[in-house]
Amino acid sequence: MKSVPNILTMTRIAVIPLLIGFIWIGSPGFRWAALAVYSFACVTDYLDGYLARYLNHQTAMGRLFDPIADKLLVGACLLELCAFDYIAGWTVLPALVILLREILVSGLREYLAEIRVGLPVSKLAKWKTSLQMISIGFLIVGDAAHSSIPALLIGEICLWMAALLTIWTGYDYLRSGLLYLSSKSPEENNLED
Repeated sequence: MKSVPNILTMTRIAVIPLLIGFIWIGSPGFRWAALAVYSFACVTDYLDGYLARYLNHQTAMGRLFDPIADKLLVGACLLELCAFDYIAGWTVLPALVILLREILVSGLREYLAEIRVGLPVSKLAKWKTSLQMISIGFLIVGDAAHSSIPALLIGEICLWMAALLTIWTGYDYLRSGLLYLSSKSPEENNLED
């Protein structure tokens, strides 16, 4: 039972090619199938964290692969949605902000892990993630939704809101990381790529 969170995380990674294929095909039926796969992946994201805390079983594998799974899922969806013009025009900007923030936070976490400092997820970052997940879901369905549901508009509004929270939380993480960097001696700050 304690390995369930790790299985859920690896399942989330495993379904990404299927999700990409469904979005790539792009017909309304496949867009709805993509939404189903994406929703499944989002539920596994919630469940693996919940179960790891509930079972008090947080593993090194989970700490490594959970954020990777999240970034692969979000990155794959945003890039593909942009490539097929589900996200177009000015709405590409929040998608870009979200991707760049993910790279920034990953780099910060990697550096801080080397000096044995954790960078905990804030409540605001959890709200950002929720808005991001909702927006991507609506954007996947897009114009395949019933005409009474403005899925693209809802997705775009949520994406812009997620991008604003992304900037805010990204700044908070960067500020926290720079505090640790500035507390080290000048010789220790000389980093190599």
